[in-house]
Amino acid sequence: MRRFFQQLFHSFPIQLLLLHLRSNLLLLSLWVVLLLMMSGSLGRRLGLQYLFLDPEYLGEVNFLSFYIVGMALGGFFMSWNLTTYLLTAQYFPFLASLTRPFSKFSINNLLLPLAFGGFYLLLIGYFQNHYQELSLAQNAWHLLALVLGSLTLVVGYSVYFNFTNRDISYYQRKQFPPNQVNLHIPPGHRRADLDYLKQDRNRLKVWTYLGENLRPRLVRSVAHYESRMLLNIFKQNHLNALALQLISMMLLLLLGYLVDWEIFRIPAGASIIILFSLLIAFIGALTYWFAAWRAFVILLLLFGINYITSFGIFNHPNAAYGLNYEGERAEYSYDRLQQICYEDQLDKDLAATQEILATRIGQMSSGNSKPKIVFLCASGGGLKAATWSTHVLQSADSLSQGRLFDHTVLMTGASGGMLGLAYQRELYRLNKENRNEVYRQEYRDRISLDLLNSIAFTLVANDLFVPWRRFEYGGHHYFRDRGYVLEEQLNENTEGILDRPLAAYRQEEISGEVPLLYLSPAIVNDGRQMIISPQGVSFMMLPPVGFEQPKAYEIDAVDFRWLLGKQGADSLRFLTALRMNATYPYVLPTVHLPTQPTIALVDAGFRDNYGIQSATRFIQVYQDWIKKNTSGVILVQITSSERFESIPASDAHGIVESLFNPLGIAGKVLEVQELQHDNTLSFINDLLGPDHFELIRFIYRPTNDKKLEASVSFHLTQQEKQDVLEALSLPANQESMRRLLESLGTVE
Repeated sequence: MRRFFQQLFHSFPIQLLLLHLRSNLLLLSLWVVLLLMMSGSLGRRLGLQYLFLDPEYLGEVNFLSFYIVGMALGGFFMSWNLTTYLLTAQYFPFLASLTRPFSKFSINNLLLPLAFGGFYLLLIGYFQNHYQELSLAQNAWHLLALVLGSLTLVVGYSVYFNFTNRDISYYQRKQFPPNQVNLHIPPGHRRADLDYLKQDRNRLKVWTYLGENLRPRLVRSVAHYESRMLLNIFKQNHLNALALQLISMMLLLLLGYLVDWEIFRIPAGASIIILFSLLIAFIGALTYWFAAWRAFVILLLLFGINYITSFGIFNHPNAAYGLNYEGERAEYSYDRLQQICYEDQLDKDLAATQEILATRIGQMSSGNSKPKIVFLCASGGGLKAATWSTHVLQSADSLSQGRLFDHTVLMTGASGGMLGLAYQRELYRLNKENRNEVYRQEYRDRISLDLLNSIAFTLVANDLFVPWRRFEYGGHHYFRDRGYVLEEQLNENTEGILDRPLAAYRQEEISGEVPLLYLSPAIVNDGRQMIISPQGVSFMMLPPVGFEQPKAYEIDAVDFRWLLGKQGADSLRFLTALRMNATYPYVLPTVHLPTQPTIALVDAGFRDNYGIQSATRFIQVYQDWIKKNTSGVILVQITSSERFESIPASDAHGIVESLFNPLGIAGKVLEVQELQHDNTLSFINDLLGPDHFELIRFIYRPTNDKKLEASVSFHLTQQEKQDVLEALSLPANQESMRRLLESLGTVE
């Protein structure tokens, strides 16, 4: 038994694994991160695990979608083998004496890929069976697709090396003179020790290795071989490995140019795996060339790239499509923001918006009584929020016989929630003669269509390697990136009805044809809100009392059209405005505006994820008019997440974990907003009076028995979508619906 364990310990697969644990921890960390994503331990709230466990391609989860992910996984395995072969082959000189040395190395390097792949298959099988409730045959079909996809890439790589790599027999036939052989193993800096290779021992003692038939074979001595011949074998194999990685990268770049074709928008999970394959190759190359200096070189590269890309020729920031970046830039300073307090524009905007309210209210059929007006506030939350806000608005408006939308004067919110409200508003405008057309299930299906596949693939194939590609919009040229691709995908999903300039909505809002809609992305530079509307909204820039005492109160918002009027604010693409309002960091690029200094915009959720701040300020500004001309305000809050979550304990932490415990509140942005918003809503209740203000909330909660909550992502699985739709039948939401219909005076 002892002899068996000794032989096992000194086998090539075990020695390779031990070498990786000793020398390649940075590479191994990529396996760990990928595994954490697949299992849901990392990014569960964002739904990262679903990208791997339930991949979608061309709108469907099927054999082909799993096959594509399998191909990406096979490429990841081979990238690992190629990289580790470059880094570790010199530790095992006996490889050079074997036929097809890389193939044998890959077989003996399978412990980690097999363990990883096996665990991944178990995760998929459990998820598909337990949560998707697929039959055993369907589950097996998907798993088979993944395995076949992986084998396709592995076999393809193997065939390439079988025809291009040279082994010991080739060099024995050629009998190269010693003076024709370089003593190095280029490319790279590693110098081979000829005396070492001639010795009949290995730096890492290996007794056996696995052959292609998976049977153990004894390691032979290499002392009798000409050392220069062995070096040539390693040299030629290394060059082939590097050539293949270069070819793979060129193919990826080519696909980046084809992302506009739907067929090339591979599953997001496959794109992430490809990204990790590239990271393995990149880290391996740095290690191969710089060895112990790799950490320093990585830091140097980061600083160098940051410095180089600060220059215009290499700097490709995302832009707001429709704005002019070539001419004069708008001044952005606090002094200029304060100018609005002293301009006539403020009074003009107040009067114009009041006239819009009067027109909108005049169209409400309320007999001789004053109507109630509705403010719709939708929270962020990716496609979950978009689907939820669409479903709630469709259902409530249908049940209220059209009164909900007709009584709505303002829509506010963040991210996905506003995608749903904006889409529904446009559908109402286009189908005003046939309101029932708006309630079709097709529109819920369309707003829930995937947006993430194109974003993820563009990030890997375009943004990292060819960020200089351009396109033309409105007479201006902009860089193509994942922001552009998101807009094009959303435009395709919604059949092009939202592809309009901002100004196209001005007259429709003035005539009362549609309610006002405010988008409010956050400004990275100073944390203020950027209020985007086709109307003048200078009165939203600070509390009403601030205009009477301009220097006593801080300006906390900016009127987009007032600031960027000369830069073409009216020509802003409305799809871009929606994207700016939903710019989740890293998933989408930060939007830079033509100002001096340049300011950048991110997701509205960082300041107001629920739209409450914008709605309550509007109410505060027009409180007197509302009291005089309406019978009250109904604020409908459509929230895509639980308001009150479980409270985690702060005790029983180790000393290291305790160091980070005080920072936990920094990740509670949304919870802090909820507390602040409740305080603001209570203030509005006191301002209007309890008889003239009603707060009605529709809150998504998981309805499935497994309490699997839909993720905050631009990808929604069919099961998640179904769960979102069924949440409206929960008792709390049914009670909210009853109250809403009663407040609108609808007879059930």
